Amino acid sequence: MDTLQSLSLPHDTTAEQAVIGSILMHGASIADVLDVLRPDDFYSETNREIFTVILSMFNYGQPIDAVTLIDEMRKQGVAKTNTPEYFTQLLSVTPTWRNVMTYAKIVSDKARVRAIAEAAGEISAKIAEGEGGAEEMLEFAERKIYALRQGRGAGGLTPVSDIILNVYDQLRELADSGSSISGLATGMSRLDNVIMGLNSSDLILLASRPGVGKTSLALNVLVNVAKHEPEKVAAYFSLEMSKEQLVSRILSGEAFIDSKKLRTGRLNADDWRRLGSAASILSKTGIRIDDNSMISVAEINSQCRRIDNLALVVIDYLQLMNSQGSENRLQAVSEMSRMMKLMAMELKVPVICCCQLSRASVQRENKRPVLSDLRESGSLEQDADIVLGLYREDAFKQDAEEHNSAELIVLKNRHGETTSVKLQWLPEYTTYTEVEERYD
Repeated sequence: MDTLQSLSLPHDTTAEQAVIGSILMHGASIADVLDVLRPDDFYSETNREIFTVILSMFNYGQPIDAVTLIDEMRKQGVAKTNTPEYFTQLLSVTPTWRNVMTYAKIVSDKARVRAIAEAAGEISAKIAEGEGGAEEMLEFAERKIYALRQGRGAGGLTPVSDIILNVYDQLRELADSGSSISGLATGMSRLDNVIMGLNSSDLILLASRPGVGKTSLALNVLVNVAKHEPEKVAAYFSLEMSKEQLVSRILSGEAFIDSKKLRTGRLNADDWRRLGSAASILSKTGIRIDDNSMISVAEINSQCRRIDNLALVVIDYLQLMNSQGSENRLQAVSEMSRMMKLMAMELKVPVICCCQLSRASVQRENKRPVLSDLRESGSLEQDADIVLGLYREDAFKQDAEEHNSAELIVLKNRHGETTSVKLQWLPEYTTYTEVEERYD
């Protein structure tokens, strides 16, 4: 670490000056530069201060040139007596503003190399402390490197001006898409309108009693996302069923072939045709499945960090997950719950986790799930952004008035209201569909 600090970290002062000089020549070029650079990418403190002022002027729609920039720097108290002379120097080292993106990429590349050096120093310091085992060290190192690959630091305070730019980018993407929801579509339009789709960094719990069909519903959502985002990866981690069982279920629902036929192989010519068509469509998606029954949240996170263009993570299900040696089950579930939320935030994708409801729901007269039915830990309710309770009356009562009719109850929703969505269970295809409601 000391050796690292004693070395002069990589930087290119001329490129930094040329970026600012280009903006002074042609103020509009700042819009393109901000796609590549942030103030912290500048090694020189002077250049960093100047670029920060430029950024604030851009956010407020102020014109940017040598005169307006000096005036704004004086207002913000960062102008020095030699600032006008320094601006003259910036303009003299800048051949042309038209190469501003080339200069910006040089500055960005040097900044990333410095960030790698800093991360390496932190990893070395962590090892030198001697606290924690190899797995903990590896997790720490992977998190640091992953953050660098995503072009951001692992934590730390972020200026609101940077966050505003991110929000503007998101708003532009939404406006261009023309979508009425901000996240990925689940395939259930009424649910999407309530929760605004599956949003980046959200932890969504899908809860029910055993045998109600939470795996089937999770697969429905997975396939819908994968078909609408074919260039992205939708990852499914199953701790209960094998890869072949899961794909067989998906094919049954997609091809509308009775699941019993798929288990016996007694298919007619029309079945084979529909099966081939469904298999062809699914093969073009980015669905990936892991059926390691002993997997942990840390291992799931480690795998997902290596995936480019990740869109969605589904975990089925929480109570079967490896708690990595924690003897207290309540504490273990709390830790896994928190780790899943942190994973969603780090990967910037929605994470759906299936979980079982406690027996308390069965013992009530009204067996519809409530938040307090989440098993083993109140932290599940706290960490989740959205909690969906799946209920089917005929799963509990043989003489139920409506068979194969289900409710998906939004028990918690950080994005809006809590309500209920009607679904239809198709047992022969082990799948759910949305019920069309019609009014006179």
